[in-house]
Amino acid sequence: MKGEYSIRGLCALLGVSSSGYYRWRHAKPSARQQQDASLSAQIAVVHRASRGIYGVPRVVAELRAHGVRLSRRRCSRLMRAQGLRGRKRHRRWPHTANSRHGRPVAPNLLAQRAPTGPNQAWVTDITYVETAEGWLYVSAILDAWSRRVVGWSCSATLQTTLVLAALEQAISRRQPEPGLIHHSDRGCQYVDTTYRVLLQEHGFSPSMSGAGNCYDNGAPRV
Repeated sequence: MKGEYSIRGLCALLGVSSSGYYRWRHAKPSARQQQDASLSAQIAVVHRASRGIYGVPRVVAELRAHGVRLSRRRCSRLMRAQGLRGRKRHRRWPHTANSRHGRPVAPNLLAQRAPTGPNQAWVTDITYVETAEGWLYVSAILDAWSRRVVGWSCSATLQTTLVLAALEQAISRRQPEPGLIHHSDRGCQYVDTTYRVLLQEHGFSPSMSGAGNCYDNGAPRV
């Protein structure tokens, strides 16, 4: 507004001295202000590189990893001054079962005959665990009578090798007799030719739950 009013008049209106105004106007930024400007620029770079996802904790961690000393409180203040904030990513939950394969499925034998001892019926399924490197898929085989895990395996993918490894481990540990009921859902891994051949080689009877019925896949209470 100095084009419309005198500096002296504006300073008087604001309650400051004109000499103080000129001293402030020509003063160089303090060391703290210069450091804030540098940190603000680095914070903006990290935030932009994360596509606007990183909040204060992750921005601080990223800068500290590159040798920059920065507290969360200071980072919060500088981010707020720039209008920067973190954004939560929508977590995409994995799907472990794909039953839209068009292959033949087995009837539910487990619903017809409850086990009376160990190694008469096994139930199996796939679950997942979130890790720092992504989703880890876990295949487990449970003895329906003892409710003990007899075989399991982990993998970063949902290939048939995941369930094959769990089944091979269970067979090696338990050495079950032919006629064992092997119960699963209708996932593509369990109708894969390689998996079904392994069941046939050991004389196991495949059994599968009803379509879209997760409760049908659980181990019966005995």
